[in-house]
Parts: sequence; C-alpha cells; structure tokens
Amino acid sequence: MYQQKSYQQLSDEGRLYLVPTPIGNLEDMTFRAVQCLKDCDLILAEDTRHTQKLLNHFQIKTPQKSFHKYNTEERIPEILALISEGKKIAQVSDAGMPVISDPGSELVARCCQEGMTVIPLPGANASLTGLIASGLKADCFTFIGFLPRKQKERLERLETFQNSEATMMFYESPFRLLQTLKDCQTVYGSERQAVVVRELTKQYEEFNRGSLEELVAYFEEQSQIKGEISFYVAGNPHPTTKDKMIQSSLDHLSLKEQVDWWMKKEDLTTKEAIKKVAKQTQLKKQEVYCAYHELNKSN
Repeated sequence: MYQQKSYQQLSDEGRLYLVPTPIGNLEDMTFRAVQCLKDCDLILAEDTRHTQKLLNHFQIKTPQKSFHKYNTEERIPEILALISEGKKIAQVSDAGMPVISDPGSELVARCCQEGMTVIPLPGANASLTGLIASGLKADCFTFIGFLPRKQKERLERLETFQNSEATMMFYESPFRLLQTLKDCQTVYGSERQAVVVRELTKQYEEFNRGSLEELVAYFEEQSQIKGEISFYVAGNPHPTTKDKMIQSSLDHLSLKEQVDWWMKKEDLTTKEAIKKVAKQTQLKKQEVYCAYHELNKSN
C-alpha cells in the first residue's frame, strides 16, 4: 500500500499535474489551471500546436513536449526521470479532461507504481457536461467513450450493456454517428430514448433529444454531420434479472434436466434444486417434484 498526501510533500519534490482544458469555450479554463500551467516546468501536450493557442491566449510561457498515443512508451521513462529530479510536470489533452479517452492512463499508472505524486485538477469534461442537460437519468451512468470501428465488434460491445439500467455515455466521430445510432437501435430497440449533443460550449451547441428511431431518421436527412459529438442512451427501464437470464437459457430443458442442472451448478440437494426450479419456472413445488421423480422411474 502507498498513501499519497498531495499537499504535504516537500516543495522541491517532483509531481505530475493532470490539467483539464476547455472543450470549446476558453472562458471555461479555471484560474487554478492557468496558474498551474504557468508554474510548472514542462507541459505534456497531445498536440503542441493546438495547445500553443491556449497558452498564447493566457500568456503562458512554459515549454511543451508532445505526449500522445504514438509516443507514450517512448516518453514515459523520460518523464519519470524528470519528476524524480524534482520537476513539476503538467499534462493536458487537446480538450477536456486528460486520461479520459485520451493519453495519460499509462503515465499515471507508472507514476503511482513509482510512488510519485499525481495531482488532478477539476475542470471541463464533455461527457458529464452533456449528461446533466440531457434529460436522461444522471444518478446512475456508465461512461463507454468511443466504440470499436468495426461493426461486429461495435455490436458486441453494445450488447454487453443491453441489460444495464444506467445511462450510457459515448463519444463518436460525426462520420460514424449515423451508423452507430443504427447499431444502438438494433441492440436497444427503436423506442429507447437517446440524446445527441454537438459542439458543447461552442456557438453552435445543439441537443437532439428523442427515441433512437427518431434520431436515426433525423440524421439520415442531414447531408453532412459536423462537430464534436457526445451522445447518450437511456438505460434499460425493464432489465432482465440474472435469474431470468439463466432461466431463458434453461427453458429448452425438461424439468428433470433443470433440477439436475441446478444441483450441479450450485451443489444443491434434490429438495433444494426442486424448490429452485419451482421458483424459476413459477410452478408448484409438487409439480416439479412429480415430474422429476416420474422421469427417474422411467429410466
């Protein structure tokens, strides 16, 4: 076990700061984030050209170094060495919260393994910003992020959440949005409520709320879909319980076979298994008992 006390370490000790940046509106940059970027020794940026515009706007002179998914493994040893020398390193992504669907998780993990201090700053995040205005349930949600590009893998991924009651949160490219909505419709049904959000915090911010069927019809009529997109799909309002899912896979078996299955699966006695099958099938225990023993007599 290793405990981090973020603000009780010596001032000359190195550390990594995770600094959120605006997702569209520069006014969403916090005072603390600006000061942190000014005070640190180096900024790790996903795209240094993009981040330079932000630094210029806030008159931040701190040097940058590129840190993205293609050079993560190459950069990490160098960064760890700098932190061990006492350097204060800040990591930013192109927009929003670093690490979330962006580079950084490997670096954070390595810093934690080495006992180095990692300090997160609060700030802009597209998925949560869109969620709170979506109109969908926000007390229970699952962040899924970007789905696989191949349709077969995408459908398989969507199916893993088929029985979830939580609101699902996605990021998607405007070029794949329509097909992804169609896949959601296939898996979750036409009536499932969903929300597509474009250009959060920007001049052309747009919320499209409706059923998956309505959203598919709307975006099919759009000649070109543009902008940064977050979208949300309501959870299953009538989830199937674990027992119901198990029973659906046993329905093809005879009552005797079901009793035998539960005896083996949960190491039950015959009496306990008969009681279990009666509950699962909503039959009387006597009916299951008779069916089980009558089959035994015929063997």
